Amino acid sequence: MNTEATSDARHARVRAGASQQALVQALDEVRGALVRRAGTPETGPPREAGNTASGSGSDAARTRQDVPAGSPPTTLDLLCRTFGLSSFERAVLLLCAGMELEADFAGLCTACHGVPYPTFGLALAAFEPEAHWSALTPAAPLRHWRLVEVRPGDSLTTSPLRLDERILHYLTGLNPPDEQLDGFILPASTPPVTLVPSHRAVVEAAAQAWREVPAGRPWPVLQLCGDTGTELENLAAAVCERAGLHLRVMPVHTLPATPHEFDVLLRLWEREAILSGCALALDACTPEAEHAGRAPYLRQWLARGRTPVLLLAPEHRLPEACPPGRPLLTFFVTRPTPHEQRELWTAILGPDTAPLNGQIERLTAQFDLGETAIRAAAASAGTPPTHAPRTTGDRLWDACRRQARPRLDDLARRIEPVATWDDLVLPERPLQTLRTIALHVRHRLQVYETWGFARKSRRGLGISALFTGPSGTGKTMAAEVLAGELRLDLYRIDLSQVVSKYIGETEKNLRRVFDAAEAGGAILLFDEADALFGKRTEVKDSHDRYANIEVSYLLQRMEAYRGLAILTTNLKDALDDAFQRRIRFIVTFPFPDAALRLRIWERIFPGETPTRGLDAGKLARLTLTGGNIRNIALNAAFLAAGAGEPVEMKHLLEATRQEYAKLDKPLTEAETRGWI
Repeated sequence: MNTEATSDARHARVRAGASQQALVQALDEVRGALVRRAGTPETGPPREAGNTASGSGSDAARTRQDVPAGSPPTTLDLLCRTFGLSSFERAVLLLCAGMELEADFAGLCTACHGVPYPTFGLALAAFEPEAHWSALTPAAPLRHWRLVEVRPGDSLTTSPLRLDERILHYLTGLNPPDEQLDGFILPASTPPVTLVPSHRAVVEAAAQAWREVPAGRPWPVLQLCGDTGTELENLAAAVCERAGLHLRVMPVHTLPATPHEFDVLLRLWEREAILSGCALALDACTPEAEHAGRAPYLRQWLARGRTPVLLLAPEHRLPEACPPGRPLLTFFVTRPTPHEQRELWTAILGPDTAPLNGQIERLTAQFDLGETAIRAAAASAGTPPTHAPRTTGDRLWDACRRQARPRLDDLARRIEPVATWDDLVLPERPLQTLRTIALHVRHRLQVYETWGFARKSRRGLGISALFTGPSGTGKTMAAEVLAGELRLDLYRIDLSQVVSKYIGETEKNLRRVFDAAEAGGAILLFDEADALFGKRTEVKDSHDRYANIEVSYLLQRMEAYRGLAILTTNLKDALDDAFQRRIRFIVTFPFPDAALRLRIWERIFPGETPTRGLDAGKLARLTLTGGNIRNIALNAAFLAAGAGEPVEMKHLLEATRQEYAKLDKPLTEAETRGWI
């Protein structure tokens, strides 16, 4: 048996019994004052603990004698000392507690002043000479800390008084969270079992800053800066654990936006933090935090609060100034390094690591995950040694993709790749460039880290490509092919949701996209990117200046992005020259000639589609792009299905006429001669 744990449990019971007995004795003193005020003789000696708190009275009396010397103060003494209650305020608190805990207090109140509840007037009369009028003011502890509630009545002195439920539970030895904070204050993450070295250093430094706070000095605000992938809440929980505190979390966007509600919440939280030994993490990393307009209230909370608080924020959203009179210590948190991620994978997978034959390096090269995400990926993939290493590695890869998706799914549209290299009809040169792009993405860790290129310079390590050519020539399909080849997620960025007329908003929107994509190294497809990545203009007004800032910001993010960013445009010349210099690959998708069109027509219909008498050579005379050809083939298939026939040239002719009409283009006799 663990004798130390047994001793701690015994001392806890002793302390609880001592607090219970002290509360019973204090209530008996208040009862005596009421009896004297009512002029009613006491009916017996002071009672023992009874049902005032958990446990029997005899247990409380017995354990009272076992309290070790120098034991912590009772809950009543601690409450009075913490909130600075005078002897009269203590008596008012106990008067209200007696109403909840003792059956005879209502009758005594009636005997004293004719109503079965306590009031300030009764307290002023019953607890002389300690009574003082200042205890009734809103700034005094009883009302400031909401220890006692003044119920509606005719006047302050005749209104009913009620002990706050949270305080009642505390006095009786219970410590449940204050339900008035529900909806604002949330439970925190469990501190991580292990920390990577870079995070451990941050946690130890932050916890030490709190442990060294002199008595009576304000707690410094600890700011942990980093994106969501750094798991700031987990690190905050680890900081609090090392500092001997519990952690609760409040998203910044839930801060009340009215002064009264804000003031009430702040006081209730400060009280809760004092009673339960908690710190609060204000989470400003959520997408809602940026648009909630709570920055002024956040600064007020940091400035007025006196209990331990951590601020979790992206690096780009540091407060404008430190709160007055309160130190602000900032700790920048980076994601685990590739080496640390490999160590995490090895520790989490255990004996399942060996059969993977180096595939852990492949995972860390592509995915930038923290401990929580790595554990979740390993659990969802399942890694029993009976599976083939290749199969296990593939399941882990797909599990990592799923872990990296949630943030980006809210910001862009994910395209499920279905096209393959066989579907892509292009000249040999652009095809070779596309295969080279896949090669760069697949082997970037080996070249950058193992072969040392990253140590030479951290600039220009992002892989970017520009796909240029007329609409319908296969630019989006090529992005699909790359995503399928690399087994990566492909996200199409909706420019209507990114570009904003408001200054600075476009950068914020793009920042969220790039930050969310980092964890999985997803392929980002900026379709028709000339609208976003246009030429920088001569500065004539503030709008030109900020537009140029947007371009510069995008250049920096593309260079730093660890995944593949693809820009597509119909107008290559519309792009800024700086983009073209910094883009690693430029792939030109030409308008297909007759030979390419023939290959497209030969592959356009799926093998399951019934066809009869189709002549790809005649169809190739149509001067159209692959996108238009697909539209004709699809429309012809519907026409044939409606007629209950296989796809024939007559259906293609009707579909072609409709497509040309849509394009406002004449269909010549030379193009359709001999079709039917």
